[in-house]
Amino acid sequence: MSGEGGGEDPQKLKRIAAAAYDYDMDPRWSDYWSNVLIPPHMAARDDVVKHFKCKFYQRYIDPDLIVEPMATSSSSQPARTSATSATHESSTRQRSTGSSSRPSGASSTPPPNSTSLRWDQQTIQFSVNAWVFVVAVLAIFPLVPKNLSDRAYRLSLLGTACSSVYSLYSLYGKPRAWNLQAVQVWFQSVIVTKDFIYSVYCLTFVSSNLCLKFALIPILCRALEHVAKFLRRNFSRSSLYRKYLEDACIRVESNTTTLSILSSQAEIGLGVLLIISLLSWQRNIIQTFMYWQLLKLMYHTPATASYHQSAWAKIGRSVNPLIQSYTPFLSTPISAAQRWFLR
Repeated sequence: MSGEGGGEDPQKLKRIAAAAYDYDMDPRWSDYWSNVLIPPHMAARDDVVKHFKCKFYQRYIDPDLIVEPMATSSSSQPARTSATSATHESSTRQRSTGSSSRPSGASSTPPPNSTSLRWDQQTIQFSVNAWVFVVAVLAIFPLVPKNLSDRAYRLSLLGTACSSVYSLYSLYGKPRAWNLQAVQVWFQSVIVTKDFIYSVYCLTFVSSNLCLKFALIPILCRALEHVAKFLRRNFSRSSLYRKYLEDACIRVESNTTTLSILSSQAEIGLGVLLIISLLSWQRNIIQTFMYWQLLKLMYHTPATASYHQSAWAKIGRSVNPLIQSYTPFLSTPISAAQRWFLR
């Protein structure tokens, strides 16, 4: 008995450490939680949140922590038991009356197959993101004709916008009531998510006449990350996956932070390109203002704040000495812009 208790002590201590960990101060937790695809009524349950916190702790902090599968609700057990007993009784009565009295169409319905493809939320998201990834690659491929490339560019943005809106609806639903207070509460819970940011991001560029292929870098990173996660979770036993895709998917999942950093740098670079475009005939003042408002949201939203703040800090360390040395007259307008951006 003492040997068994001693064997359980390390895992007990790990579970205590996982429960005591400050997830709110870790920017990776908000990014991880925003990518968990579960229904809204489950996301509000404490046991579900605790389960995914343990999975986060196992992935990023302590890989030796053993996370048990999430238990199903005990309230559904009596219903399943009664349904099983009723089915058993009916099948017994059918057998007692003889097989000749059974209708010929009764056996035509096949039993449910647990391995059949279910078009649930994750499968739909995988399909859309895989399609977005292929179309985005087609859009940036240099040998593709310009009209086809421009169409693929807009289709990839539209696909990502649809995927983000569908994810928001699946996780948060719609407002409980169509009044100002209920809509405001719903909007405050939605505006801090990456899906909302990507939906506004895509709509900002798909509605513009300016075709910036540079804008597809965050789209490609997002689609690649979603596809790799789905393949690893659902096709890990497939021989084709293990032969051709496993190494690539493992490499993508182990470099999600690098993809996020690349996305944040590309998003900031797009803001600079839009400001430069104001000097050309393709300028769009409204689009530029809206996109910089979106960059401001990315800077303050927990899901993207750490990457954007780090990128802006590097830019400041490189650019500020040059401005002070060669163009000191720009210090005042840049300081005013910084105050607006950080407000």
